[in-house]
Amino acid sequence: MRRTGIANLPLHGGHPPAWLMRRMIKLSGAIAEVIIEEYGTSEFISRISDPFWFQAFSCVIGFDWHSSGTTTTTCGALKSALDPERHGILVAGGKGRASRRTIHELEGAGELFGLDSSGLQYASRISARVDNSCIQDGFQLYQHTFMVDGDGEWTVIQQGLNSGGGYARRYHWLGSGVDEYTENPHTGISSDRRFDEVLDMTSPMSRGARRVSVDLVCDGPEHIRRYLTGQRTLFDFNVLDMPAHHHVELSEGDMAVLERAHELQPSDYEELVMVEGLGAKKIRALALVAELVYGERASWRDPARYSYAHGGKDGHPYPVDRETYDSTVDYLRNAIEDAGIDGKDRLRALESLGRFLKL
Repeated sequence: MRRTGIANLPLHGGHPPAWLMRRMIKLSGAIAEVIIEEYGTSEFISRISDPFWFQAFSCVIGFDWHSSGTTTTTCGALKSALDPERHGILVAGGKGRASRRTIHELEGAGELFGLDSSGLQYASRISARVDNSCIQDGFQLYQHTFMVDGDGEWTVIQQGLNSGGGYARRYHWLGSGVDEYTENPHTGISSDRRFDEVLDMTSPMSRGARRVSVDLVCDGPEHIRRYLTGQRTLFDFNVLDMPAHHHVELSEGDMAVLERAHELQPSDYEELVMVEGLGAKKIRALALVAELVYGERASWRDPARYSYAHGGKDGHPYPVDRETYDSTVDYLRNAIEDAGIDGKDRLRALESLGRFLKL
């Protein structure tokens, strides 16, 4: 059930033409309707939370197979196509300004489905906090889509921008697969690109650093300042194997945020992450002090893996799994053929699937 992860995509600008977008909305809605009718809303949400299935789905409805626009356009098409009263799934948020309306739109899910909207709103906020601050991979979120059904099953699909590298990275969450928001919320994380130094506070390897971070804040921010006085990077100690760019100096504003966190006395790392104003910089400083003073090393391994759904033709990262590959193809083909769309659009979708299979 825990089919979530990350995918990296080349950053492409522009918008799909209106004629294509109209068809993408129609086709995505038709395929979604078949899956919902056959398997239920939770199954569709589970599938869309899988970055590999999402990628294949976006290709079938006609978008570029390797573009950053795959995320924003496919989510936008589904938001237009899915009627919560008819299909039983509400799609909230989106790209840019639309992402900031997610919290308000989730109130509608509470009213329509009789759910606790505050819980859904919290899931939306903390998933963004975690991917922006707890996984420090150089990507800043600019797209956030939240889908929820009448049973309360939800998925978050969000994307971050790395302007220097020209890539976007997509993050997937599945509500029923999240045991803890701050430990392994993404499983099966996948990507085409990995980086040498990524602070991952969600890793089980960071458990000790998370615990010490909470203790440091609860003890009071002056302790942290004392550790950092005159010390800008751990590299200066010539003891730990870390790059010189990890800046840990805290301003008066940073100390004010830590003082507010101290007053709140968070009971665990999740509560600490949700303190207003406690962003990536403070989280990194706490992690570095936890290692420097208490020897609790956080994970600096990029949590991304590979974005191969079925293996690679050269055996990397593993040989093609033909049985799984064929079942994926059959599933998508059957969904297209069963969808309530006219002959031309069905033919275009099948041709798109054929082109995808030849990549």
